[in-house]
Amino acid sequence: MIAVVGMPGSGKGEFLRIVIDSGYRFISMGDIVREETIKMGYPVEESGKVAQMLRDKEGLDAIALLTLDKIRETHDNKFIIEGIRGIKEIEKFRKEIDFFLVGIHASPKVRFERLKNRAREDDPKTFEDFYKRDSRELSWGLGEALALSDVIIDNNGTLKEFKASVDMVIKKYEL
Repeated sequence: MIAVVGMPGSGKGEFLRIVIDSGYRFISMGDIVREETIKMGYPVEESGKVAQMLRDKEGLDAIALLTLDKIRETHDNKFIIEGIRGIKEIEKFRKEIDFFLVGIHASPKVRFERLKNRAREDDPKTFEDFYKRDSRELSWGLGEALALSDVIIDNNGTLKEFKASVDMVIKKYEL
């Protein structure tokens, strides 16, 4: 299994689009949170609030547990897991599955512009909201999780440069 970690807007989704052709199935921890948000009767824009509620109630590995449940339902072990937010999630995954952790890095300015252009329902509209979201995600341990990556890919340049970097990682680590 491959897991990918990075701040919102860093390029995790683009990483997935590039490597999905290698026969891996994709599972998004963010999608799982959005599903739980809807199940709990909240609007999707409040998925961050719901993620915090789940972590407060079940522990910092709550989303990892939900993700492992989804993986077990399929009886498949060739997954790309996107959306790790903290060390506790990495620890939970490492106990349960063998995986290679890829970190994606991009500057706050680059990420904010990407999120504005992406315009998903739960994306921040202002830099202040962006900063609050980053602070919340960092409070869950995302920075530490990124630091534990087996490899970190810089994604501050062009899409072509990013694809070349991803291809190098795939070839080097034979994902």
